[in-house]
Amino acid sequence: MVEYKIDKTDRRILQMLEENARISVKDIAEANFMSSPAVANRIRRMEANDLIKHYYADIDYSAMGYVVKAFINLEVKPEDKSEFYPFIEKIPNVIQCDCVTGDYSMLIQAAYRRPEELDHLVNELQKFGRTKTEIAFSTPIEHRPIPVRSESDEEDDKKEN
Repeated sequence: MVEYKIDKTDRRILQMLEENARISVKDIAEANFMSSPAVANRIRRMEANDLIKHYYADIDYSAMGYVVKAFINLEVKPEDKSEFYPFIEKIPNVIQCDCVTGDYSMLIQAAYRRPEELDHLVNELQKFGRTKTEIAFSTPIEHRPIPVRSESDEEDDKKEN
């Protein structure tokens, strides 16, 4: 796949969308001194190149009763991944699953209303390998956007300081 090159205007548009995915094209255009069609075209191009993959609502799951947030480390053998991936994809309470380095090969984030529901998931996961589960007490930093920057932006910052 060819890397999609973005310029400073694309980065400003991405930053605005990351901070508020519901911002209007008109507001983005005004902030960047552009026409709405030009901004819409840039956004479509970034979507077509998978730079923008999805738009999400940031939902407070605990307000809906999902108060048990867990991180489950799972050791999955490489030959079992073809069975594991479809299995984990079907679990609706799994928020994210990452293939990671270290003692375990998967890191799974899940949210449940009751510890017994989490226990059921962990028991099911153990058919793929050993697990280690951690339950979050609090989340001092929620999901947040990172600065949309390029290497040249970072070089410019170094020169200024």
